[in-house]
Amino acid sequence: MSQLMVVSMLLFFVLSVPVAVSIGLGSMLGIAFDGQMTWLVVAQQIYASLDKYPLVAVPFFILAGNLMEAGGISERMVTFAKSLVGGFQGGLACTCVLTCMIFAAVAGSSVATTFAVGAILIPAMVQHGYPRPFAASLQASAAELGVIIPPSIPMILFAVATDTSVGELFIAGVGPGILISMALMLYVWLYARKNGYGKNDGDGRLGLWPAFKQAWLALLMPGIILGGIYGGIFTPTEASAVAVVYALIIGIFVYRRLTFANLSRTLHRSVVSTAVIMFVIANAGVFGFLLNRAGIPAALGEWLGQIFSNKYTFLLGVNAALFMIGMFIETSASIVVLAPLLLPVAMHFGVDPAHFGIIMVVNLALGMVTPPFGVNLFAACAVAKLPIERLVRPLLPFVGVIVACLMLITYIPEISLFFKELVYG
Repeated sequence: MSQLMVVSMLLFFVLSVPVAVSIGLGSMLGIAFDGQMTWLVVAQQIYASLDKYPLVAVPFFILAGNLMEAGGISERMVTFAKSLVGGFQGGLACTCVLTCMIFAAVAGSSVATTFAVGAILIPAMVQHGYPRPFAASLQASAAELGVIIPPSIPMILFAVATDTSVGELFIAGVGPGILISMALMLYVWLYARKNGYGKNDGDGRLGLWPAFKQAWLALLMPGIILGGIYGGIFTPTEASAVAVVYALIIGIFVYRRLTFANLSRTLHRSVVSTAVIMFVIANAGVFGFLLNRAGIPAALGEWLGQIFSNKYTFLLGVNAALFMIGMFIETSASIVVLAPLLLPVAMHFGVDPAHFGIIMVVNLALGMVTPPFGVNLFAACAVAKLPIERLVRPLLPFVGVIVACLMLITYIPEISLFFKELVYG
């Protein structure tokens, strides 16, 4: 049964059937040929997959990110970031990375980060002389921070799938997020200096204090969300609702950018994005239940234990496999299906669950910026009005930078665990 499920799912992928539908059809074929289960299992497992409190945060964080874009919050974040790092050659490209870093501390979604920040900074970089493919590639890569820096929707999905603490995963993402941000900024600074781009990046830049006065309410948002979570005021799930309320109040009553018309469009986009993720989770829940029933996790753990002699080779093999999987399978589906299978093996080798969760999230997030199905690439192409093939060549150095950071994150666990141990002991 399990072989039929996996083979049929992969066949549907090859035939370009949507990921969630492929997983669901594979599960249905498994049930049909099992002969010992009723179709009620599908309904039961779909309900069980979605009946988890942390998943409430997913639609709220998606909505918060879209409200920030429509309400002018992201625009003010860009202004402030430019006041910090936009005054030197290559500063505008660094502003893109820093803004994504700040935006990620609220939105939890890389696609939302791509649209919200890219709509402002891709045209600005092109206007300052940067090649349009480079600007779009940078935006797609920097937006990956949206799922690494907390709060993060993929981290919530990993926590739900493996019964890991959401708070521990969130705090473990801070160090890797800072590392990747610094590495990307260093690369774009060197690139700009080498190629002579961005010599006028400081034009139109506000001073730090005027920019802060414009943006302080926008910058207060990440502080409220993360401070509230780690100060024990509210849970990560409750924080998502707080983010929505704050974005609504600021967008409607302070910045006055949210009208009925664009609020309606924002709600529609958020509902569609949420439905896609929930549909993946529901189908992956049925698929995972059938694999567990067939004893696949135990067999996989035993097989991996025989192949890999220690955690270092195991982590290298897992990273290689996840990198390939992430190129073809959507991040949410990969986490929900693979995390329950791989985490027990990782723990057998002595890998901390939060550390392994960060490795999975960072690695699979690369799939968002790698062809052929990188959602960030398609979003950046839509903003930059470019065909995706124009982004492949300038994208490769960014992927290389993130892969190098991934190796450091994998083999230096303190990068992930330092803040976690500081907060949770």
